[in-house]
Amino acid sequence: MKKTNLSKETLQQIFNHAVSEYPDECCGIVTKNEQTEKVHQCKNIQNELHKSDPVRHCRTAATAYAIDRDEATRIFSEAYKSGGTVAAFYHSHPDHEAYFSEEDIAAQTVFGEPEFPQALQIVVSVRLGIINNHKCFCWDGKNFEELI
Repeated sequence: MKKTNLSKETLQQIFNHAVSEYPDECCGIVTKNEQTEKVHQCKNIQNELHKSDPVRHCRTAATAYAIDRDEATRIFSEAYKSGGTVAAFYHSHPDHEAYFSEEDIAAQTVFGEPEFPQALQIVVSVRLGIINNHKCFCWDGKNFEELI
């Protein structure tokens, strides 16, 4: 079983981001190269999507997240230019448990396969503005499995 190999400092930055965005979901990307691990706090554009098309995007940032594709592409490009990789994606679940939902699976896959199969998926539970717990998931070739 694959282990979470992110530093405590990286996890703390993710937790801080989750608390700062509460009661909305936060979202971001972690990139890594041989020397550094970097947390990219992305803007959750879900409220903008909901406002522009509430039928297609029926959920707000309180229960969903969306990362702007241009922002994500810039982060991926910077990582590759420095010889790095995409190590993880993360988001929070305000006032809910940490689990990898059907919506999360859909956000991370294209035609049933993840774009970044090696990347961890981190979900942080924030209850009443305080970190409750977090869980990490990884792609096993068929599904996202929870890491121990």
